[in-house]
Amino acid sequence: MSAAVLVEGVLHGTPPVQRRAVAKAITLLESTRADHRAQADGLLTAVLPHAGRSFRLGISGVPGVGKSTFIEALGLYLIALGHRVAVLAVDPSSTVSGGSILGDKTRMEQLSMHEKAYIRPSPSSGTLGGVAEKTREAMLVCEAAGYDIVIVETVGVGQSEIAVAGMTDIFVLLQLPNAGDDLQAIKKGVMELADLVVINKADIDPDAATRAQAQITSALRLLGLHGHPERSPGRPKDASAPSGGSEHGERGGAGHAGHAAGLWHPQVLQLSALRGQGVDRFWAAVSEFRSLQTANGRMAARRQQQALAWMWERIDAGLKQAFRENPEVREQLPALQQRVVEGRIAASTAARNLLSAHAGHA
Repeated sequence: MSAAVLVEGVLHGTPPVQRRAVAKAITLLESTRADHRAQADGLLTAVLPHAGRSFRLGISGVPGVGKSTFIEALGLYLIALGHRVAVLAVDPSSTVSGGSILGDKTRMEQLSMHEKAYIRPSPSSGTLGGVAEKTREAMLVCEAAGYDIVIVETVGVGQSEIAVAGMTDIFVLLQLPNAGDDLQAIKKGVMELADLVVINKADIDPDAATRAQAQITSALRLLGLHGHPERSPGRPKDASAPSGGSEHGERGGAGHAGHAAGLWHPQVLQLSALRGQGVDRFWAAVSEFRSLQTANGRMAARRQQQALAWMWERIDAGLKQAFRENPEVREQLPALQQRVVEGRIAASTAARNLLSAHAGHA
């Protein structure tokens, strides 16, 4: 199927045809063949004017926290409100076999069958940060197809799952009751990037859920003005913040961002996705976040910064690919790899030799 036919199907196809076109378009984007990459670039250029009008949610949390159950409950709730929902779920790839189970559609059985929902599992393929390499591009295709809510579910294997925060409008972190002590709650990394923290499975142990909510709420304050380093004392003003006003005025005073008007302050909520309890409160908080960030200009600024970050991310990937395909590098690489394995040359020295070979040939 040509890129032009795919674009037509994505933009104007009836629901069954459109879903197939979206699936084939994302498959094309994920292909590593050079001719497919050229077609994919043309497809992205065609759909880009029709993308960008959806709301993007990033969901992360450790395995077993109930991400898939939560997303299904949220998706069905949103569809009942009249939305169309796309879910881009990323599964960890095996470092041994290279494969992935891609089982999210199995967990989201009801949502996956709904005509107003589209679920796309993808392997992480070794990409760090909990998302797949082409997740950003897949998101644009889903938006162009008219899905006004796009949910990105990360691998969720630790505190490195932060890449999703750089491609979505809101970053939601799911936590479990009894997941750790106070020290665990204040560990930096993924926690301080969260716009919303959700204590899932609160029905199992309500007392533990309440304790976790109190601990994390205190932790977000302790981590530096509700977990946002750009509003911490001594930090420069966030480059993505809208112009106008002093840094002190935006923070509401050093150490007192909790009292600043016009800024979003991360919240900690309890819910039970399995029982469908608290999903309405969660969406009310998300809607409040969206309204506030739109009014103060931070959502538009955030997307602009994300677009630039995406450009540099693709430049980095392209340079790495060009390095591997360089004739001089390919000629010297086997011998240098063998010398590194045998301990006859330092890895850093071998790297510098290969980089010099690449630069000399370029």
